[in-house]
Amino acid sequence: MTTDTPTPWFKSSYSDNGGACVETAAHLVATHGIVPVRDSKFPDGPALSLTTPAFSTFIAGIKSGQFQVR
Repeated sequence: MTTDTPTPWFKSSYSDNGGACVETAAHLVATHGIVPVRDSKFPDGPALSLTTPAFSTFIAGIKSGQFQVR
């Protein structure tokens, strides 16, 4: 599975925290059930490939405050 192909990476419209953002792309969701995620500060760096259930769990954890920003 590759995330190298040109895709429309995007940040949340709620993202306004000075650059500490993640970006996602939706191009593999329908065909492979994968959500690519990368650090917006390093767009040429590696991307994580999360399954859609794992991505949903990640988002739920963010919304419930399970992750702390340091």
